[in-house]
Amino acid sequence: MNESFQPSPRPPAGAAWRLLRLAVRTALRDARAGELRLLMLALVVAVAAVSSVGFLADRVGRALERDAAQLLGGDLVLEADEPIPDAYVEAAREQGLRTVRTWQFPSMAGAGDAAQLAAVKAVEPGYPLRGALRLAGAPGEPGKPAGGIPRPGTAWVDAQLLAATGLQVGDAIALGRLSLRVAGIIAYEPDRGMRFVNVAPRVMIAASDLPATGLLAPGSRVGYGLAVAGEPDAVARYSGWLEPRLQRGQTLATLESGRPQARLALDRAQRFLSLVALLAAMISAVAVALAARRFMLRHVEGTAVMRCLGATQAQVAWLLGIEFALLAAAGAALGCAAGYAVHQGLIAALGPLMETELPPPTPWPALQGALAGGWLLLGFALPALARLRRVPPAVVLRREPGAAPGRGASGYAVGVLGFAGLLLWVAGDLRLGASVAGGFVGACAVFALLGWAGLAAMDRLRGAPGASPALRLALAGLVRRRGASLVQICALSAGLMALLLLAMTRTDLLAGWQRTLPPDAPDRFLINIQPDQRAAVAQRLRQAGLDGVHLYPMVRGRLLAIDGREISPDDYSEPRARRLADREFNLSYASELPAYNRIAEGRPLDPDRAEVSMEAGIARTLGIALGDTLRFDIAGRTVEAAVTSLRDVDWDTMRVNFFAIMSPAVLADMPQSWITSFRLPDAASDLPRRLLREFPNLTVFDVGAIVGQLQSVLDRVVAAVQLLFLFTLAAGVLVLAAALAATRDERVREAALMRALGATRAQLARAQRIELLALGALSGLLAAAGAAALAWVLAAQVFDFRLAFSWWPWAAGLAGGMASAWAGGAAALRGVLRTPPLATLREA
Repeated sequence: MNESFQPSPRPPAGAAWRLLRLAVRTALRDARAGELRLLMLALVVAVAAVSSVGFLADRVGRALERDAAQLLGGDLVLEADEPIPDAYVEAAREQGLRTVRTWQFPSMAGAGDAAQLAAVKAVEPGYPLRGALRLAGAPGEPGKPAGGIPRPGTAWVDAQLLAATGLQVGDAIALGRLSLRVAGIIAYEPDRGMRFVNVAPRVMIAASDLPATGLLAPGSRVGYGLAVAGEPDAVARYSGWLEPRLQRGQTLATLESGRPQARLALDRAQRFLSLVALLAAMISAVAVALAARRFMLRHVEGTAVMRCLGATQAQVAWLLGIEFALLAAAGAALGCAAGYAVHQGLIAALGPLMETELPPPTPWPALQGALAGGWLLLGFALPALARLRRVPPAVVLRREPGAAPGRGASGYAVGVLGFAGLLLWVAGDLRLGASVAGGFVGACAVFALLGWAGLAAMDRLRGAPGASPALRLALAGLVRRRGASLVQICALSAGLMALLLLAMTRTDLLAGWQRTLPPDAPDRFLINIQPDQRAAVAQRLRQAGLDGVHLYPMVRGRLLAIDGREISPDDYSEPRARRLADREFNLSYASELPAYNRIAEGRPLDPDRAEVSMEAGIARTLGIALGDTLRFDIAGRTVEAAVTSLRDVDWDTMRVNFFAIMSPAVLADMPQSWITSFRLPDAASDLPRRLLREFPNLTVFDVGAIVGQLQSVLDRVVAAVQLLFLFTLAAGVLVLAAALAATRDERVREAALMRALGATRAQLARAQRIELLALGALSGLLAAAGAAALAWVLAAQVFDFRLAFSWWPWAAGLAGGMASAWAGGAAALRGVLRTPPLATLREA
């Protein structure tokens, strides 16, 4: 491969020292002259993008590993929906392990009229086995280690519960039939998960007080936990003993299973941020290639002079190699410093998801970013330099214009292959890396095709009658340098499209989803209505002006078998199917299906026969087909029903929906409670408080508050992504600047010739502005079209709603493209029109 940058023989020690000093002086001279500025900026952007995500992923991953035991409250945690057998506890103690049992369930807590849904947790002495619970004397204080559990007759609570009920430390709080004194505020609970029950404020009590509350009864929704801690070998032996004895509803919690939402949210954020970093690195690769090519063209004659003075190819190769090694080191250092600063901003944006103090950073992300920048330079700059080392002396002796001999295609092919491997390494996922690379190439191909059509239209426009000389000159420049213009358009469009798509996802897509909700969509769920309270609760709702509210029966049951085949989580590979096979369902019964459920297959239920209608999505997940017979365990009793229909359920309506609705003949005499949903009118804002005062066992879920909490988390993630997407725009502007700089010498000669023919400097400046603004306008319109197309696909295929047309992405794309093109062009073409025409023509 004669055009690749082959290693050259090492020069003697004395000659090497002289060559090193010459290389340093040459690098400083090129830096002062601005020859390395674009290369340096492209390297810094790429290294900063990669290292910032690397720093974030490294610190979060090590924090989760470090705090795994604290996040669980022990070395191993058994979770169950039924009481844990005493034999499990005795077996752990025989291994020399410490044990602690916990009970968790939702219940109303408060004083007088001030009642609030709380996540109750009862704990045994010794809790937590790992980590430390901290208590504060007042809301907002950091707290101190608790040193134990609540004393009998007292409770520790979250500050949110005090704010919602108006209570203070020392006041009495009612929990079921028991009155407890608030003895402390929970500032930090190490093993608190993100399960739905834990969205409510915490109330922690001693396990010895639990029976007196009267809240544990047959059918209560309680989560039982057994945490163990001890020597690693003993824990491993106990785990090996316990795993084959696990029953339905019992799981061993690990970091992934104990904190799945936190880990999943951070993993998804990390993957998306990695995608943005890869996009910025790919665009930066184009900027490096363009800047290196310009460097090569501008140094052809200087290298030829060196060859005339006796420099060998090996000396030229060492000189260029040392200079670019210094460039790579400086770019890596600056890029890593910028990446570290950006990752601190990412941590601040993702703050609510962290929930733990992060360990200090390690050098590994900086090394990863430096290697990414080094390969970027190696793969996309050295092919041009390899051609430069082969410059013959005749280039300067004969004043031969042009580049050095040799083809650069094979050298760039090696760079592209190496960079593809780098993308896979940084992404850590073959599918993600391939998707980014394929999507980038596909988008650029479409942008190039549309850009070519746009340039053709500009070519026809310059011949239109009445066009000003400046406009004709500007359009002629764009069309004449068609290849460079297409590169600029593609890179700038890709960066702008990323930003516009993110903005549209945050605004138009979310607004479109909200438009799918009817104006009267329920925002409150009322559950745990007992059969003897049903009529009274319905009357209270009607008295509050809620005439259309319907109450639905709810029965807890576990799916045992499908068509005679018993099922277990091990029968499924999909995580959601495994969870569904291991949990209890909320079942219901009705003579007629709800009007807002549509039967996709089958027929309506027969009230007098054992039949069931299944939601179509869960049926596909569990492999349930029309005509199958399902067997359920309900409060120790076994029932069977035939699947007679599959329903399409719109879960976004916030109405009461069920996976399975049976005929009354199956469930009417089973233990049950009732549930309803409604939209709370402003005039009846005190309705939940009045209901809870009259029926203390009821539970009211404020869906609006939960959605608001999730929206807050979403806003944090979007803010972090927006911060990193600026890298893509910066890389796009750098490509634009590099492509414009590559034509700088040509533009200087053109400007000199035009001024010699009578053009004024003002006319040429106006033509340059028009050219840059036209290029930016075309790029912005293409970016807006691409973002709108992708947003439409997301709306139709992912979110399942119709996206309304909006003008703002087109206006923002147009304005952003023109501003970016002007900024990049002003930096790259500064001084072009100030060069004296006579000096330029004499050098021609």
